[in-house]
Amino acid sequence: MTRPADRPSPDQQLREAAARLDRRRFLTVTSAAAALAFTVNLPSAHAEDAEFGPRAITGDPFTLGVASGDPLPGAVVLWTRLAPRPLEPGAGLPPAGSVRVGWELARDERFRKVVRRGSARAHAEFNYAVHVDVDGLDADRVYWYRFTVGAWSSPVGRTRTAPERGRRLDAVRFGLVSCQAYEDGYFTAYRHLADEDLAAVFHVGDYIYEYGIDAAGGDRKYTDRTLPALFDHETATLEDYRLRYSLYKNDPDLQAAHAAHPWYVTWDDHEVENNYAAGIPEKGQDPAPFIARRAAAYRAYWENMPLRMPQPRGTELTLYRRVHFGQLAQFDILDTRQYRDDQANGDGWQYPTPESEDPRRTLMGAAQERWFAEGLRRSRATWNVVPQQVVFSRRKNTTAERSKLSMDAWDGYPAARERFLAAVDRAGVENLVLLTGDVHVAYALDVKRDFDKPDSRTVGVEFVGTSISSDGDGEEKPSNWQNLMSANPHMKFYDGRRGYTTLTLDRHQVRADYRAVSHITRPGGTVTTAASFVTEAGNPGIRPA
Repeated sequence: MTRPADRPSPDQQLREAAARLDRRRFLTVTSAAAALAFTVNLPSAHAEDAEFGPRAITGDPFTLGVASGDPLPGAVVLWTRLAPRPLEPGAGLPPAGSVRVGWELARDERFRKVVRRGSARAHAEFNYAVHVDVDGLDADRVYWYRFTVGAWSSPVGRTRTAPERGRRLDAVRFGLVSCQAYEDGYFTAYRHLADEDLAAVFHVGDYIYEYGIDAAGGDRKYTDRTLPALFDHETATLEDYRLRYSLYKNDPDLQAAHAAHPWYVTWDDHEVENNYAAGIPEKGQDPAPFIARRAAAYRAYWENMPLRMPQPRGTELTLYRRVHFGQLAQFDILDTRQYRDDQANGDGWQYPTPESEDPRRTLMGAAQERWFAEGLRRSRATWNVVPQQVVFSRRKNTTAERSKLSMDAWDGYPAARERFLAAVDRAGVENLVLLTGDVHVAYALDVKRDFDKPDSRTVGVEFVGTSISSDGDGEEKPSNWQNLMSANPHMKFYDGRRGYTTLTLDRHQVRADYRAVSHITRPGGTVTTAASFVTEAGNPGIRPA
């Protein structure tokens, strides 16, 4: 089966759509790139696509595993993507048409008590991704699921729905992960995460990296395989991003973590390009080509994540969203990349200037700021938890009174941080917890109402999770450990190894266990708990567990 001659490829469509946008209008409508991604060939627009039979699939189509995500009290999204030859363009499937994929959800791992089953069409236009939003389920219940195509069956996944919003819970436990550069080492941390007992996992960004990967898989130093040369360049097109997700999702440790737990995901920068800001590329290039690149990256992200379908109008991919776990916790999952102003002072670590301190600057965008403030105002949860991308708390890199700060983090947007904290104050939130990634190290920080005054009120805590693999093995105390700990008295913990964090919430405290992996540049790393901290309800602040 071939693509009809009059239908351009998805990459061509994205470039043509980008060319039709007025650049000034694009820079003022920050959802435009997502609009390109989601108004070009939505699956619902191709219900007439020719459907082919499963006999056209000549190899195991479930090489990328299965996943579930965005659990609600009565619903959860099930995901897979068909790819018999995942590391090839087209993945070994016809370039047009669709195939029907069966799915089952059961109360038991052997599928003796199937509660829901059905089928969905996997379309070539969306790279044969399948998203099934299964509703009508029991709240706070474990289920098992699988997919079938013809005689082929997928691995079995385990998922869990969220508890009812008004339910009184004793405790709930989550995972926090981020930053998994394939070329920097193995995803060993995910193998250990799969063995944890968790209600869900929060991934706060950098699921893929855009940089080229050599034939040996970078620091993985493969000797048993050779990666195709098509991975050894930076991602730019829809095909590039699709293939990069295939490479990552072909990893057995990542597959194990997805199959073990439902995930809530949000992106940061590397899903598109390092340190981009809304519609502005990293190095100030002409934004016109970047519009198409970002649209392609957003589309590939949705195809490969267990996310719900965009709203029918298909005008943007809105990732910020709110989730409730009983009376215990409200989670406000943020997007600090898609709507932000450009980094001030040329980005990097710079001294604050009037540019960075401009009161009009935003990291979340006006609409998301309003949504966040209103959600806090309405919250009745014991804990207000904010999974987000970049470090919120002040980080000076010297003990001198005047210090450089990261222009990409909230330090580069102090007015936006003040509006965030003012919203917390107005809502009367007493138990604020931020969950952060991005920096490839682990921190535990007190969130001060005024970071210029170390003795000011502590209004919450920030648990920064380290990377899964980015920056290699790492070390317990990096070279700047003493400097950062001395310069930032609100920083109570700093560890530079790879790993993940687990968080246990109950009515009295939140406990963070920082899990560190011995090494990731070769297989077989072991996991230990580097440190554990708590913050008490009504008495915010980092304390040893």
